[in-house]
Amino acid sequence: MNFEYNIAKKIHFGKKAEKNVARPAVRIATIGIAVGLIVMLLAISIVIGFKSEIRSKVIGFGGHVQITNFDNNNTYQMQPIEMEDAVLEQIKAIKGVRHIQIFATKPGIIKTSDEFQGVVLKGIGSDFDWNFFKNNLVEGKLINTKDSLTNNILISKDLCKTLNLKLGDSFLTYFIENEVRARKFTITGIYSTNFADYDKMFVICDIRQIQRLNDWTQNQFGGLEVLIDNFDNIDRIGNEVYLLTANRFNEEGATYLTRTIKQLNPQIFSWLALLDMNVWVILLLMFAVAGFSMISGLLILILERTSMIGLLKALGCTDWSVRKIFLYHSFFLIGKGMLWGNVIGLTLCALQYFFHIVPLDPQAYYVSFVPVRLNWFLIILLNAVTLVASLLVMLAPSYLVTKISPAKTMRYE
Repeated sequence: MNFEYNIAKKIHFGKKAEKNVARPAVRIATIGIAVGLIVMLLAISIVIGFKSEIRSKVIGFGGHVQITNFDNNNTYQMQPIEMEDAVLEQIKAIKGVRHIQIFATKPGIIKTSDEFQGVVLKGIGSDFDWNFFKNNLVEGKLINTKDSLTNNILISKDLCKTLNLKLGDSFLTYFIENEVRARKFTITGIYSTNFADYDKMFVICDIRQIQRLNDWTQNQFGGLEVLIDNFDNIDRIGNEVYLLTANRFNEEGATYLTRTIKQLNPQIFSWLALLDMNVWVILLLMFAVAGFSMISGLLILILERTSMIGLLKALGCTDWSVRKIFLYHSFFLIGKGMLWGNVIGLTLCALQYFFHIVPLDPQAYYVSFVPVRLNWFLIILLNAVTLVASLLVMLAPSYLVTKISPAKTMRYE
């Protein structure tokens, strides 16, 4: 029989416990643990959700890894490349690669009767993965690039508002190089990702339109987008794709440039990385709040049970044995606080995930509501660390037990 555990159980769950003077302090300590865990759960879930949302938007417009002509000079006016089937098969065989698709971009100017706007046409082929734009389509339908050449396009809601356009409207787009060339397009679908930097720039069209404008052959395209299963593997896969394409030349003598989406958009991913620092600050603050509340609660408990401690020592209990009683008692308090913290925290996360209760300004945050994503591994790890850290914090105040003299407590009684 665990002597210390049973005494702690009696102290915590006994009927007389409800009448203890220390009860308010114990409740405050339990609430402190619960509130701390709620805030930590929300902070981790929101930051993970926000980073995931922003990453998915950037990747939706550019893929995980891009292979382009080395001479592009970071412009949207692309130089063509061709890729041997053998190399494509080698890239597809890389562990973690989900899909490969061709693309090409070309800058142009949309001109209507009242307005004009500079845009980038992104041409896509029949192999394009539409999942991202399906999830962000607000009106109309996706364009069909599997049949004959089409002049249908997919345009953003922001551009429609700027240019006073609507679904089904047609307009001219001008391309200025050695000479001015124009193409007429018809809006077949309207999308909105709330990522203003890209929504105001990209118009999705048939890649054959760009091939014709650039006088390319059917086998030439601007680049390849490699989509992968897990973003955490992007550096490894990007390096493997680079090793397969480096020092290769196509029939035109062009070399390949391989970059991950992180290398293409370093400012965005550096900004997302800074959010991790905010989470660490919140975690440390919440650990401190919960720790101080538990320390004060345990000290009050020890002071209230001074006579019991003296009696136990007089009966032969060691200091460590008596300390264990209060550590078990602390474990019950911490467990109760963590239980309520998990219930309330996960409930709030679930409500926000399914019902989007808390809105955001998409112009400022790139999302229209607070995004939440639950990572069960991190949640379990957070609970384990909270429990262990709280118990370790309790070791210091429990040392007060060793300073209590049985003789003095019994004389006081």
